[in-house]
Amino acid sequence: MAYYRRVGNVPPKRHTQHRTPEGGLYFEELMGEEGFSSDSSLLYHRHIPSAIVDAQPWEPPSLEVTPNHPLRPRHLKTHDLTQDWKAQDAVTGRQLLLGNDDVRLSYVAAGESSPLYRNALGDECVYVESGAGTVETVFGALPVGRGDYVVLPRATTHRWVPEGNEPLRLYCIEASSHITPARRYLSKFGQLLEHAPYCERDLHGPEGLLEVDGEDVEVLVKHRGARGGITGTRYVYPRHPFDVVGWDGCLYPYTFNIADFEPITGRVHQPPPVHQVFEGNNFVICNFVPRKVDYHPLSIPVPYYHSNVDSDEVMFYCGGNYEARKGSGIGQGSISLHPGGHAHGPQPGAYERSIGAEFFDELAVMVDTFRPLQVGEGGLACEDEAYAWTWAGGRR
Repeated sequence: MAYYRRVGNVPPKRHTQHRTPEGGLYFEELMGEEGFSSDSSLLYHRHIPSAIVDAQPWEPPSLEVTPNHPLRPRHLKTHDLTQDWKAQDAVTGRQLLLGNDDVRLSYVAAGESSPLYRNALGDECVYVESGAGTVETVFGALPVGRGDYVVLPRATTHRWVPEGNEPLRLYCIEASSHITPARRYLSKFGQLLEHAPYCERDLHGPEGLLEVDGEDVEVLVKHRGARGGITGTRYVYPRHPFDVVGWDGCLYPYTFNIADFEPITGRVHQPPPVHQVFEGNNFVICNFVPRKVDYHPLSIPVPYYHSNVDSDEVMFYCGGNYEARKGSGIGQGSISLHPGGHAHGPQPGAYERSIGAEFFDELAVMVDTFRPLQVGEGGLACEDEAYAWTWAGGRR
């Protein structure tokens, strides 16, 4: 992220002796990206971080997918997924909605604390639809709540701890790459620029440290398998991995709340890139927030019909009233998939109804992918099969 942070007890010079109060040595770990050539942090452990006493196969939640064929737009109603949220956790309870080799989109409503977990495939960006909790990490604790994006760098050991009496509802964007702010928002040295819709003050890293004692501690690791597949391993560590006494650097988990995104508007309708928050390899993440809308005297505030020929577009509707989708059955927790090759846009009547509007009270997270998405078991289980025909009044 190129935004330096220091927490806890670190030595004045890197790669030098750092001793405990008793005179022993702390164990320095470099966690870095792109083969020592990109962002990194140095963590100082009380115990050897590479020590394990067991490794067994672990089967992550199902990643089976079905091609979107015949090609059609889809509506997924995530709140209809049949799970007892009180018995689910935010890692093993995830249900895959859509995915390709670059990104996997899952959903979970969780009431239980998750196992310790590490995703070695890529970064995760998890949007908190509702509920509250804490993400405990090797870097420290992150309090999370409604509207937070939680960005977890690849191979960060962490667990999700829900709090309160309602489910922690999470929309999980799992990459096969790193997830960063949009490059056009950044200076050549990594600072967020003046035209960016958010700044460093809006990004919240871990506060304090979690020094936890424990023996024979399990950690679930999702990683690459044979022939490019995805598999998992259950490690057992002799001592708890939350044993860091200090760290510093530019690589760490953080939160960004969607309410801190400053929308960019204009006299006529602005294209989706003005709503971008993050990017990964072959996909982008955008959000649509409450905002003043187009103010040209002849403007049409809802989106024009469009064929984004290089992308599949996925919208997660997480608040307010999305004007362009009225009459389609879209509601809180809905996800729409509009695939490349299909022209899409407002529902019948929305085009005309929007004329004269001055403000849209809508909240949605969009993922655009540059390779086709396939449908996961979770997506098939909560699909509204009538959605594709709503532009024609339900006629097939």
